[in-house]
Amino acid sequence: MPTNEQRRAAAKRKLERQLANRAERARKRKQITIAASVAGVVVAVAAGTIVWFATRPEPTPPPPFYRNSTDQAARPVEKPSEDKDKLPKGTVKATIETNQGPITVNLDADKAPYTVNSFESLAKQKYFDGTNCHRMTDSEGLKVLQCGDPTASGMGGPGYEFDNEYPTTDYPADDPKAEQPIDYKRGFLAMANANGNAGSNGIDHKGTNGSQFFIVYADSKLPPQYTIFGTVDEAGMATVDKIAALGVVPDPTGQTTQPKEPVTIQSVRID
Repeated sequence: MPTNEQRRAAAKRKLERQLANRAERARKRKQITIAASVAGVVVAVAAGTIVWFATRPEPTPPPPFYRNSTDQAARPVEKPSEDKDKLPKGTVKATIETNQGPITVNLDADKAPYTVNSFESLAKQKYFDGTNCHRMTDSEGLKVLQCGDPTASGMGGPGYEFDNEYPTTDYPADDPKAEQPIDYKRGFLAMANANGNAGSNGIDHKGTNGSQFFIVYADSKLPPQYTIFGTVDEAGMATVDKIAALGVVPDPTGQTTQPKEPVTIQSVRID
């Protein structure tokens, strides 16, 4: 028979085992609770991330530089690529072959990359081939030969339009100097706008560039609202001088007139 002392010792050991078991169970419950809490936080963060990605607003893409115009294209062409990595850079040489002789030009893609890009694209699509230079002015302060309209009406374009570049972009939008005449030097190659008429009056010319361009054959004065995208070299200016020397068709009304001898662009080659 166990003595009272032995029974007390056995009871004590049993109690100690019970207390140890309770402590172990409590420790495990705590571990599980912490793990579950961490998992809950991870799940909550992940769920929140998924919801944010699913509901965040898509960034608004920038508007295209080449926009569809309201007028139908004079000739069907594809709009130029707007991939910035594919825009021309530096000086691009081109030859405008005409029935009066070649006009060789240097296009300035550093100052007017989108304009040069459009001119290149139209040339490669043969948009200019067989078109007449429909306008020439010989008034004081404005001496230009204007080309690039397949309709020869001054109203034709490629079915898209785009904003001005240099020198317009050198002026703040609200700068009154942007409407004051500056020098457009002999040999400048620039874009016509405002329905294709270089030197026409209007409020917003800046977004109406298309296919029409003009060559300045003597120093002229225009507000800086006509993108200068290149120059005609001296060999090319010899052809332009020949055309200018032939004169313009007399116009008793004093309105815009045309070269006395037809000037037909046979092709434009990007050299």
